[in-house]
Amino acid sequence: MTQHTAQHTARPIEPAVLKELRDADDAGATRTPYTDPEGGAPLRCCLRRSRAGERITLVTYAPLRRWAAENWAKPGPYDEQGPVFIHADACEGPAEDRTGHPFARPGVLRTVRRYDSEGRIVGGRLLEIPESADEGLDTGFDAAFAEAFADPEVALVHVRAVEYGCFLFEVRR
Repeated sequence: MTQHTAQHTARPIEPAVLKELRDADDAGATRTPYTDPEGGAPLRCCLRRSRAGERITLVTYAPLRRWAAENWAKPGPYDEQGPVFIHADACEGPAEDRTGHPFARPGVLRTVRRYDSEGRIVGGRLLEIPESADEGLDTGFDAAFAEAFADPEVALVHVRAVEYGCFLFEVRR
């Protein structure tokens, strides 16, 4: 299941990959699920924030790794890994009726990082979500993605949180 906007699709982590991450993450570690006491963690499985009382897990994820294997790409040192939150158990993925892009709170900074067909970084930009934006709507993402994909060299884009560098979601050509 994917999340749609007028122009671009935010892709969650695939269900088969989530199953792997719940068994052993991309650092080879088994992580301990916990009950989220307050909610608000950005879940990459369903592209929404956690709710108080949900069981979640913080795992290490290398978002470029599987794409590179599928596409015979060689990202080399760009195959970075970092922490992401997921549900501790399988979930239904993003809501079918959701619009806009996830994790787009007004005033936050996001990095829109561009990758070529070999998985190398070929640019990026800093995006500040306008204070007037509603979460997920009119956030500037579509303009940033249009700018990125105007370059024929760009194969995919990763969106990351500036404050922690966490991977948030991917958009493909």
